Amino acid sequence: MKRSAKFLTSVMLTATLLVPAMGVSAANGETAQQQGNETFRVLVDSANQNELKNAKGKYGVHRNFNSEGFTTTMNAKQFEALQKNKNLTVEKVPEFSIEETSSKPEAKYSTMAASQSVPWGIKAIYNDSTLTKPTGGAGINIAVLDTGVNVNHTDLRNNVEQCKDFTTATTLVNNSCVDRQGHGTHVAGSALANGGTGSGVYGVAPSADLWAYKVLGDDGSGYSDDIAAAIRHVADQATALNTKVVINMSLGSAGESSLITNAVNYAYSKGVLVIAAAGNSGPYQGSIGYPGALQNAVAVAALENVIQNGTYRVADYSSRGYSSTDGDYVINKGDVEISAPGSSVYSTWYTGGYSSISGTSMATPHVAGLAAKIWATNTSASNTQLRAELQKRAKAYDILSGSGAAVGDDYASGFGFARVR
Repeated sequence: MKRSAKFLTSVMLTATLLVPAMGVSAANGETAQQQGNETFRVLVDSANQNELKNAKGKYGVHRNFNSEGFTTTMNAKQFEALQKNKNLTVEKVPEFSIEETSSKPEAKYSTMAASQSVPWGIKAIYNDSTLTKPTGGAGINIAVLDTGVNVNHTDLRNNVEQCKDFTTATTLVNNSCVDRQGHGTHVAGSALANGGTGSGVYGVAPSADLWAYKVLGDDGSGYSDDIAAAIRHVADQATALNTKVVINMSLGSAGESSLITNAVNYAYSKGVLVIAAAGNSGPYQGSIGYPGALQNAVAVAALENVIQNGTYRVADYSSRGYSSTDGDYVINKGDVEISAPGSSVYSTWYTGGYSSISGTSMATPHVAGLAAKIWATNTSASNTQLRAELQKRAKAYDILSGSGAAVGDDYASGFGFARVR
């Protein structure tokens, strides 16, 4: 896959049909539309509060980030004029859009879970090939920041606690998080699906509560300011409700966004654990996407359902860190931290049925679910203590990258495969 600034998700739309590269990309520079009269999002800031106030009044405010400025929508001519104001700093907010190498997959989604009620990834993370019903996660919230969630899905509806949309207005819209793309519903299922009436699928922590936050539009596109606003809202909700929250972000970009970085740091400081996809730009070194690459986010690599040298194999598409940090047992910026099942993952779908998808996007909710399950057994633990526990469990199932990387935290698998036991 050609690397650019990307939200990275590799998708397989049935158990047999692989769509090898599906991602969300943040284009650098202007698109053809932006060069015309089409509008786009910008971040405006200034040390001069009067200038900032005037700009807000003139252009309107989409998101207000206080010390970081505000975002608004304008056309190219307005943008050029604003750049001439030496009292203001203005930059474009990255726009993200989904790309598919196969736009018309010839596939039918399952409407019944049938015998796949406990998918292979759930059995693997429980280290139990005969598992029939996962348990745990009660009292812990998993915030899925994605394309939304089908909150009426049989396997999810009893877990839903919050449903909010950050894509359509200057502030969030309560009780609206419809998913017309599928990705977010699939992610939520792997984290906490409860089996429905008994014929559905299970996630890692079926008793956890779901906070479904729509940060990407129906076509899979979105802006970093909406994502940052959602992250901050999760943190504020965790504080206001005095509750434990795990954020799942199965999205990423090759370029760092200051708005998202600051929002992740804010959430982490409020006791929230942030789990994010490593990205699908492997097997190249230094290819971890953001926010997974951030110091205060847990980057998750994807494993295949293939045993190699006694362990599950890291998928070739899964992004890598740097081999120079192998074996130092320290997670630096840009390192993989933990691995989890990510290929051919069977889970809930936005249609009310089920589908199989591959990618680090699918690995991430396995770790978010595991974090919720562990946290539920020790709610007095901090997010940093929980993170250390995940690392400890991963070390017990250390994985080699298959390319001679050192045992320990290697650039492909991080500390390894964190499991229930």
